[in-house]
Amino acid sequence: MVRQSVVSSNLSSVGYDPATATLEIAFHNGGIYQYFNIPSSVHAGLLTAPSKGSYLHRFIRGKYRYRKVA
Repeated sequence: MVRQSVVSSNLSSVGYDPATATLEIAFHNGGIYQYFNIPSSVHAGLLTAPSKGSYLHRFIRGKYRYRKVA
């Protein structure tokens, strides 16, 4: 999945596949996670959020199924 760099103290890059509604997030510590059944509005919200980490914790983590891929 192609990811785009984001300005964040925790997240390194974010990718989204609208065909499968999969969000992929790479962290500065090297971890990469995929989150499933993510609406495009949540992806857009993450990209425009002033704090990507806060948005992730508030609207994504614990609400969607995920897996660690790296």
